[in-house]
Amino acid sequence: MLAPKRVKFRKRFKGRTKGMATSANTVAFGHYGLMSLEPGWITNRQIEAARVALTREMKRGGKVWIRLFPDKPITKKPAETRMGKGKGNPEGWVAVVKPGRVMLELEGIEEPAARTALALAAAKLPLKSKFVRREER
Repeated sequence: MLAPKRVKFRKRFKGRTKGMATSANTVAFGHYGLMSLEPGWITNRQIEAARVALTREMKRGGKVWIRLFPDKPITKKPAETRMGKGKGNPEGWVAVVKPGRVMLELEGIEEPAARTALALAAAKLPLKSKFVRREER
């Protein structure tokens, strides 16, 4: 499971996910990619589930790039705890995703197979996404 080795601060603000992605918004490494169409958070467990579904469908052929890293700590208060008494303890890690972000890339397989593999990976993620191809220059 993906998680940072160490962070400067244990707890972080929730923040706002407005606007479009300015980085990682093109297919840079592989031939095909999965682009986000809406903003949100993707947990390290969801990234791992998408990766497993993708590699299993590809029958371990080709190469996969995960362009997300969950570097934001998410806190949670214990169950049946009253309001107040400070912020909860860190429970997991998420990656912040904006629309236009290329989340996964792959190469080494044909396009129809890539479409089905990325569709299975997209089913594991909580955001709407679309299949994108690398633009040749």
